[in-house]
Amino acid sequence: MEDIFSADRVERVAALRSSGIEPYPARVPKNRMLAAEILALGEKNYGTEVRVSGRIMGRRGYGKLAFLDLVDGSGRIQICLQKEHLSDENFALLGQLNRGDFIFVEGEFKATDKGEPTVYGNSITLLAKSLLDPPEKRKGLEDPELRARLRYVDLFTDNEVQKRFLARSALTEAVRKELLSRCFVEVETPVLHPLYGGAFARPFTTHHQSLDMELFLRIAPELYLKRLLVGGIERVFEFARVFRNEGLSTRHNPEFTMLELYQAHTDYAGMIEIVEALVPAACLAAGNDKLTATWKNQTWSLEPPYPQKAYGELFLEHASCDIHNESAVHTALKEHNISVEGDDEGAWWKAVNDLFEATVEPTLQDPVFVIDYPAPVSPLAKVSPNDTNVAERFEFFLGGMELGNAFTELNDPEQQLANFEAQAVSSDPDSPRIIDRDYVRALAYGMPPAGGLGLGIDRLAMVILGCDTIREVLLFPHLRPEYGAEA
Repeated sequence: MEDIFSADRVERVAALRSSGIEPYPARVPKNRMLAAEILALGEKNYGTEVRVSGRIMGRRGYGKLAFLDLVDGSGRIQICLQKEHLSDENFALLGQLNRGDFIFVEGEFKATDKGEPTVYGNSITLLAKSLLDPPEKRKGLEDPELRARLRYVDLFTDNEVQKRFLARSALTEAVRKELLSRCFVEVETPVLHPLYGGAFARPFTTHHQSLDMELFLRIAPELYLKRLLVGGIERVFEFARVFRNEGLSTRHNPEFTMLELYQAHTDYAGMIEIVEALVPAACLAAGNDKLTATWKNQTWSLEPPYPQKAYGELFLEHASCDIHNESAVHTALKEHNISVEGDDEGAWWKAVNDLFEATVEPTLQDPVFVIDYPAPVSPLAKVSPNDTNVAERFEFFLGGMELGNAFTELNDPEQQLANFEAQAVSSDPDSPRIIDRDYVRALAYGMPPAGGLGLGIDRLAMVILGCDTIREVLLFPHLRPEYGAEA
């Protein structure tokens, strides 16, 4: 790994240690102020003694005078260091400092001749020596791949990147606050599952050495959360890291954050009301002045209520055939190069839904609830009492992208077992092959009527923050490793 370090900076570390200065001290000086706090003192407090620490991101002048741009989590402040105000040891240390180094400065807060608020240092302490030269802050990292790979550099060289991730954190916290105000309880459920379910997706697998058993990284927390409804906790939610062993795209990452919530004694109409509260709360918390989102050169109002459109009607409009006209659907599938992978009902309806995704979803630009999904593609939802061919389910779309999925939850244990058994023999390769009998047993003890919702936090952040790809809202998206596994 030595080849990744700057040879000049490694030499500087050696020189510092030989002079008795530890480049990475274990203890740091106390009572530091943030740059923003110092600047807030204002002109009336010029002459105040202050203590500040941060990363050097700019340096001007050498010899007996140097100006440094010092950056911390609150912002930037200028430091002026003059030989006449430093000890010999500190002046020698100044000569070894580079951009990227962390230092602690004590000095007097006042203005330069040009009027810029500045800390005139009389003491400097090295906190951490940087062994690589950071990019120029005004340029940052320009290559998207490199930005994602070196996110730690991207964050401290581009203020907008840091603001974006702080905004993502704020919108997540706003969603949490809204749910807590509604008496929901935040919980944690297992990440390692003995069976996988709650979604149609291929799992990642691992092996438990002590128990000698195969486990799966969860593809959804749904079945554990609904067990809590059985247990009497009537409103639950989890910000869950979920894992799906599928492709990468501008909208897909194999590891992502899903909000899932379940509420007893309501239905999917209750989930619509919750979406119409969470989305505006997230939008405003992210720093938007209005309830609007601008994404890929389009701007949408996020002011609720959002319209509702039936799955079958949208299918007829955009796929140009009736969803129940098998011959016409076959023709449309061929036109879009979608094949039916099997001869069972599950394979047929998966192909129908693939056709919906290809023809309808790109048109769903404004916020909309697509309701009345076909029952065969909704095995965890109740069917409509008015039409047993459709489920009480909606998906929430914005910008042609699914952001949320909700059901009136199926709580009939016999019907749930039958649905699981149908999944187990389906020719759909993503259909779960194992029946979760413990979940069926939980339902057999009685689960209250409930509504449930899954909301993709990454995609919600993409749209609200105006990011073209999911990578831009993930601190560390998945990439091929740059280095091998050798020691």
